[in-house]
Amino acid sequence: MTAEAGFAAAHEVNSHVADILTAQTILERLRVSPLELIETPAKVYIPTFAEYMPAVIAAASPNSVQTWRHYWRVLTEEWADRRIDEPTATEIGKLANDVQKRSALRENSRDGRGAKMTFIDAVRAFYNHAVSDKLIGRAENPAARVKKPRRHASLRRALSHQQLSDINEVAATTGNDPHLDTLLIRLHTETACRRGGALALRPVDLNDIDSTVRLYEKGGTSREQPVSPTLLAALTQHTELRNPNGISSDRLLRARNGTPMQAARYAALWSRLGQHLPWISAAGVTAHWLRYTTLTWVERNFGYAVAAAFAGHAGGYQTGTTLTYVSATIEEIATAVAALTGEPHPLVA
Repeated sequence: MTAEAGFAAAHEVNSHVADILTAQTILERLRVSPLELIETPAKVYIPTFAEYMPAVIAAASPNSVQTWRHYWRVLTEEWADRRIDEPTATEIGKLANDVQKRSALRENSRDGRGAKMTFIDAVRAFYNHAVSDKLIGRAENPAARVKKPRRHASLRRALSHQQLSDINEVAATTGNDPHLDTLLIRLHTETACRRGGALALRPVDLNDIDSTVRLYEKGGTSREQPVSPTLLAALTQHTELRNPNGISSDRLLRARNGTPMQAARYAALWSRLGQHLPWISAAGVTAHWLRYTTLTWVERNFGYAVAAAFAGHAGGYQTGTTLTYVSATIEEIATAVAALTGEPHPLVA
């Protein structure tokens, strides 16, 4: 080999070594190991909406599924065969507008804005799962770029004593199951629980000694809520009548045939109440108005800290930091329950 040829060979080797060193530097900056380059497939398989939706539903919490199932169904029906990385933010925004238009046709809708907001929340939750599963990158998430409309000021307010009496009277004298309907209304009125809390209630959650019920609600929260001895006895009797051979972890509220009460019962109940009491349909009153009614009364009579604890907001959830230091005790909540129902409570000295 000539000196010139040897020099050329050496230069080629040095150039190759330099390339390797450059590649190593780039990989270090990207925090990628050479082994990952070998093991990582060239392209990730991207599922369609129909393929991926069951996995999202299985991974979501029961409350999330209950809130977003309808809107996830809209996604699946509209884009069943499309890959989840195909829709753009503009397409999602257009579909959200379509959801709003359909919702606005309902009698109790306020232009469908709430439905549009919930739909966008549902789509964002769907794509958050896709990002977590590394099916798409965080920067490629189209739902994150969809703008939500501003929320309407709530029209909900506390019901008057007469309105609450009328609701109870109609519930007790109409429908195919007055026993369940009146029990449901009393449960919401006395505990200010959300729908999810009522639906999740189980016989094992009843505490006869302290006259309390354990409520499981959104965000995975739970709380021990004092109730009147009358309500506790009614819930116990309801279980004995409609699920006498069931296990204590079964759902408590049940239809006449013994099957667990479904969320659709609420829509049917308030639709029927609205037929007899037109102001219910005109204002769009639902079970959540009972929560407003009770919490307003508790706040006016026992103060903000007790009302926050009564609502399940104590401990910093949607409240100021001050409640960390001045949160109400369960005995104070029981005192409010005793005043609300006119019955002595075992937790009140």
